[in-house]
Amino acid sequence: MSEHLYTVEREFAVPVGALYLAWADADQLATWYGPEGFTSPRESVTMEPVVGGRWSATVVVPMDGSKHHFYGEILAAVPDEQLDYSMLYTNDDAVFNARDLSGPAHRVELRFATRGDRSWMSFSQFGELPEGMAEGAKSGMESYFNSLEAFLNR
Repeated sequence: MSEHLYTVEREFAVPVGALYLAWADADQLATWYGPEGFTSPRESVTMEPVVGGRWSATVVVPMDGSKHHFYGEILAAVPDEQLDYSMLYTNDDAVFNARDLSGPAHRVELRFATRGDRSWMSFSQFGELPEGMAEGAKSGMESYFNSLEAFLNR
């Protein structure tokens, strides 16, 4: 397995099924996916939460309009428990539109569980990043979790 880069964990005041669907349903994912204040155009977001299914999302940076494209293949899917996928990244629209899975990819492992009247989840990323970049990626994912929490609490 490739190098563990970081893990982010959080509890949410929603049933575990609602938390899982926020990730596994493309319409919901498009509503919140990205750091706080960023957007994901609905047409860029796909999610087929079955082994071998595909997923994709574009995050648009409001400060400069740049696009960050993410995509990959579902590696494991157990409703309300687990969603693992490969993750490739590009800024190139043509590369994103092709969604070629043959390049180097990271692995993302999402875990979900009920904890009393709350739900817990973790996001773990595995792969390779340049020296010092994992901490920035972890901080970015914490902001994604803030967006997810705002979506779930609306």
